[in-house]
Amino acid sequence: MKQKEYKRYLVTSALPYANGPIHIGHLAGVYIPADIYVRYLRLRGRKVCFIGGSDEHGVPITIIAHQLGVTPQDIVDKYHVQIKESFKRLGISFDIYSRTSSKIHHKTASDFFKKLYDQGKLLEKESEQYFDPEANVFLADRYIIGTCPRCGHNEAFGDQCEKCGSTLSPDELIDPRSSISGSTPEKRKTKHWYLPLDRYEPWLREWILEGHKEWKPNVYGQCKSWLDNGLQPRAVSRDLDWGVPVPVKGGEGKVLYVWFDAPIGYISNTIELFPDTWEEWWKDENTKMVHFIGKDNIVFHCIVFPCMLKAYGGYILPENVPANEFLNLEGEKISTSRNWAVWLHEYLDELPGKEDVLRYTLCSTMPETKDNDFTWKDYQARNNNELVAILGNFVNRAVVLTHKYFNGLVPPIDTLTDYDREVMKSVPSMASALEDHLEHYRFRDALKEAMNFARLGNKYLADTEPWKVAKTDIARVGTILNFSLQLCARLTIALEPFLPFTTKKLRNILNITETMPWTDLAREALLAEGHRLNQPVLLFDKIEDNVIEAQISKLKRTEPAKKDMAPALPECSINDFEKIDIRIATVLQAEKVPNTDKLLKLKIDTGLDRRVIVSGIAQYYSAEEMIGRQICILANLAPRTIRGIVSQGMILMAKEPDGKMRVISPEEGISEGAIVG
Repeated sequence: MKQKEYKRYLVTSALPYANGPIHIGHLAGVYIPADIYVRYLRLRGRKVCFIGGSDEHGVPITIIAHQLGVTPQDIVDKYHVQIKESFKRLGISFDIYSRTSSKIHHKTASDFFKKLYDQGKLLEKESEQYFDPEANVFLADRYIIGTCPRCGHNEAFGDQCEKCGSTLSPDELIDPRSSISGSTPEKRKTKHWYLPLDRYEPWLREWILEGHKEWKPNVYGQCKSWLDNGLQPRAVSRDLDWGVPVPVKGGEGKVLYVWFDAPIGYISNTIELFPDTWEEWWKDENTKMVHFIGKDNIVFHCIVFPCMLKAYGGYILPENVPANEFLNLEGEKISTSRNWAVWLHEYLDELPGKEDVLRYTLCSTMPETKDNDFTWKDYQARNNNELVAILGNFVNRAVVLTHKYFNGLVPPIDTLTDYDREVMKSVPSMASALEDHLEHYRFRDALKEAMNFARLGNKYLADTEPWKVAKTDIARVGTILNFSLQLCARLTIALEPFLPFTTKKLRNILNITETMPWTDLAREALLAEGHRLNQPVLLFDKIEDNVIEAQISKLKRTEPAKKDMAPALPECSINDFEKIDIRIATVLQAEKVPNTDKLLKLKIDTGLDRRVIVSGIAQYYSAEEMIGRQICILANLAPRTIRGIVSQGMILMAKEPDGKMRVISPEEGISEGAIVG
């Protein structure tokens, strides 16, 4: 089926949260794939708008500000500047990189909410939440501390105990108190507005499940799971003093919930960039919109934001949302809390001139279909064995030999051999394959195909051996080098989306003054006979072991020591253990507990019966990730009521040193009810 031709392309990348620096997980998941796609579109001569910006509202920022004794604005000002500069230094080519604390964003988000409110598109509901009577504020879960009901730690937070790792709700804390004033919080009624996602469920089923079967399986599957479980109204406001104020009567002391506020940042940033023509980017069906995000943002960009746009009316919807999975680091999940990360600003300072080495490695290991792993040894190997030994070696040999035998002038073509014709014949198909990969967001495959131009050139030089032929047939050498130089010129196009710093350097070597258009990739002659080359310089340097060892040592200084693990509990007897009934169960259904951020309601098959367990794992697993999963449960735990739901049992979890919790599952399928012991 022929693809629709669009007049313009609106490309957005998830707004990074301005409470810390950018790390390689962000880059591989969102920003490098987005930049590759945008650079490709520009080479095609397409009209593109690439939107970026900092997400600067929400509770985590207020918590950091409170801890440091500064204002939330101080926090976001610091990280917005750092993030923006880091992106620029890596060559992420935004058309605009703005922020959600800007006046224009506040107005855009406020007007968006007001229209939905005025048109009756929002629900208004009351609920009970904790309130600090001394500070006169409603408390986010993290601002409530008390004694953990699991381990007795008296400084547990309202969402998690940092000592034992248990996920909690404020209602479970013993002797809860406000971390702001120290007073005992009390339950008070508060009013909020909700977006009724359930009203849009039939439309979403048609638009996504029937209209976008071409979306990546991880995106399509997660959307289908959410829709199959049924959508619920979602709050669009919360009690907080940092954010976009709710612009209606009764909204005093409330702000727009950050998940509602942040995607409107794409619109406000476009308005900031194109104040007079922004609507053609957002309201013209001849615009193709693509969202680049990580998998943790799929629901917001495929279900929630489209519902917001549909409710408002007049906006286009995303044509594709090519979300990536997560990138690990040296075999472990990236953890910002324990500094287990490669921070972009530190990388750029410590390894100057190696921007494209990082871009190349992260594209090569991009987690497009499943989680992938970055290691410093792989980074070194890709630089030394691919960028130096294949790309750099080919370009250097072709240019050096041209200077040696033809005074740096592109030589003429003499008689072509059958082998020459066979090699040249492969170029158009390579260009076509590269284009197809880029059009369909397969960036790892695209990079391999782009590098195949260099692999082809290396093999061609190795097979033809011009340095030997020069002794008897200099005209033949001219033919060989002409074709090799044409491949070098093609590399300035094929690799431009991936390695912009390198292609600029290569264009200078080849004395190409401007970036050539994408259509030149398959053209026969890009460099005219007699065209003068500049002197060769190395595109890449070999990275020595000591450089890599320094980076690994730096990481190991933050590696969790055994002391970070929870201490062993006191001894128990076999009689104590025999009282515990641990069994294998399968999750049949899963859904979020309404008005909670942490709780999932799971219907499970234990082999003995079917029951419900309420578990505080929503920050680690989505409902759709749990459906069909086999788990271990404590089957004979006394029932308890949580948020009005009778929970019969407890899921067994493993706590990582950084406090994250992981479900314990059997390695292979086991019958429900099988006893663990």
